[in-house]
Amino acid sequence: MMKPPIDWLLAGEPWIEYLTRRDLLGQPEADPEVQTSRALMLEDPGVKNLIDEVAGWPGRVIASHKSSSQPFHKLTFLADLGLRASDPGIASLTSKIMAHQSPEGPFLIPLNIPENHGGTGQETWAWALCDAPVLVNALVKFGLAGEPAVQSGISFLTGLARENGWPCAVSRELGDFRGPGRKSDPCPYATLVMLKLLCELDGFRDSTASRQGAESLLSLWAESLGRHPYMFYMGTDFRKLKAPFVWYDLLHVLEVLSRFPWLKNDPRLGQMVSILSAKADTEGRFTAESVWTAWSPWEFGQKKAPSRWLTLLSWRILKRFEADC
Repeated sequence: MMKPPIDWLLAGEPWIEYLTRRDLLGQPEADPEVQTSRALMLEDPGVKNLIDEVAGWPGRVIASHKSSSQPFHKLTFLADLGLRASDPGIASLTSKIMAHQSPEGPFLIPLNIPENHGGTGQETWAWALCDAPVLVNALVKFGLAGEPAVQSGISFLTGLARENGWPCAVSRELGDFRGPGRKSDPCPYATLVMLKLLCELDGFRDSTASRQGAESLLSLWAESLGRHPYMFYMGTDFRKLKAPFVWYDLLHVLEVLSRFPWLKNDPRLGQMVSILSAKADTEGRFTAESVWTAWSPWEFGQKKAPSRWLTLLSWRILKRFEADC
């Protein structure tokens, strides 16, 4: 059987070595090799530059949530690398995020929704369900899940769940804005990022909301030829391997749904896993099939050669289906 190219992964950047040791080899954080690779990750020029970039939070206003250069997407990548609130530059960043919280619970960012899209056309501090769970998830992964402000955000966002997942929802500051879909439809991306948050929380991982959200995404996969709520498709572009986790695509959906043990034997999820597995080369390596141009300096920002980061992400998913749950 094909196996992950461990030696090749360990020869990569420090952040890839760190997560390979932690997530694929199962080495504990206290292991000297893990500690060494983590220390080197914090000194990596790319990681340090990214921390410097988001240090100016919230940064400039970008209208599109899909833009991969959005500060909250860079924030998510840092959280996905395993950075903590105690690491250099992260505490001051999280303080800036938590300084702007809606009375409802979600954290706010400067948004500008044009009038012709149902917004006010004015820059305002607000939240939408395609950014609010992303911010809360990053704070949770930084180790701040127990903070009352973060708990407040989690409580409000989970309360927006419906039987078919999560809707397109925004704060009152954004007026009548709603994405291009029926009001009763679930928003696939909002549902995905809400599930990404809940799979980090022991008290919510097996909740009704998590099960209903997962069923929503898997049903959309099974009916992908005919159902495209809010214009989210699961066709050719969806299936292309791409990093980092920014939008609604195969790897992102698998990263989230594979975190729920009770889905392990779902045949619909099995289909998606098979598609991913088939993309490996003969050495078990994976290559990007699409890229975010804003991330072109990173090793996963090209399509010419296998990417260690994509390979790590893919094997982490595949290994979750090998383990007994």
